[in-house]
Amino acid sequence: MGQPAKTQAQPELIDRYGRAVTYLRVSVTDRCDFRCVYCMSENMNFLPRRDLLSLEELDRVCTAFVERGVRKLRITGGEPLVRKNIMSLFQGLSRHLDSGKLEELTLTTNGSQLKRFARELKATGVERINVSIDTLQPDRFRAITRWGNLDTVLQGLDAASEAGLKVKLNAVALKGTNEDEIDDLIRFAHGRGYDLTLIETMPLGEVDGNRLDQYLPLSIVRARLLDRWTLDDIPYKTGGPARYVRVRETGGRIGFITPMTHNFCESCNRVRLTCTGTLFMCLGQEDAVDLREPLRAGPNDAALHAAIDEAMLLKPKGHDFVIDRRAGRPSVARHMSVTGG
Repeated sequence: MGQPAKTQAQPELIDRYGRAVTYLRVSVTDRCDFRCVYCMSENMNFLPRRDLLSLEELDRVCTAFVERGVRKLRITGGEPLVRKNIMSLFQGLSRHLDSGKLEELTLTTNGSQLKRFARELKATGVERINVSIDTLQPDRFRAITRWGNLDTVLQGLDAASEAGLKVKLNAVALKGTNEDEIDDLIRFAHGRGYDLTLIETMPLGEVDGNRLDQYLPLSIVRARLLDRWTLDDIPYKTGGPARYVRVRETGGRIGFITPMTHNFCESCNRVRLTCTGTLFMCLGQEDAVDLREPLRAGPNDAALHAAIDEAMLLKPKGHDFVIDRRAGRPSVARHMSVTGG
């Protein structure tokens, strides 16, 4: 990766509510080899490649955030591992792990490419990954992902474990789709030494069908789990919004991400960069700052840091997620694959 012109030391990032921003999630592509029913329409119109930040630009903007006190970088998509030459970005960013400025470099993936990339990821300093998997039934997996193959993902999980990567499974709880399978997901994850995080579906982007038909409150899921499992609240944190419990019978952890029933905004420490260079300060708001223009204005990062400063003043106190039975439309028009999961 090319090195930008050096700039003077920059202050750490504090928003107007006094929250330190230490976590950047970066979408490197809006493309994906799946078409999950809660994330995308089956016939998506993807962005022209010229609109995407180059890998060199992604490295540069990530580096600017590391200079401002960001300690955790998560690479997302779409599916990040379908981006051409993506490993060069991980290799470049690993220098911040070596310097000690960055505590963690990680990614969220659908697992389809893990068999190919797991060892390379580990070699660049990635220690743990999140893998999205909503069901263990092949036919149901195909129905949820439309294009996915469960066996390919399971092979990817095996490759990740063999490479020494720690794995956390993410499952979106979908009413009438996988709510009968939560116990099986717990047994599968904990049997392999994985954490499992359950996520409420979020009203992002138009999808085929009504989101109200998908929405399953995790308060209901947790109440059902208590009929079969002993759940002990624990203070465990990974830097994200999940609240964790330990399952006494398995010894494993379950995380609950509940943007709809119990938001986590008061402790929000993260911002999200899209693959086009738009910085969103909140997943559930439209306030955004363009970082692509200052990135492309020249090699000096002064304008980039000024834009980041502006973003901190715009970071809202919380999101406005709501699933409106009457409106029948998402709270936020953009798809999750554009913002980054």
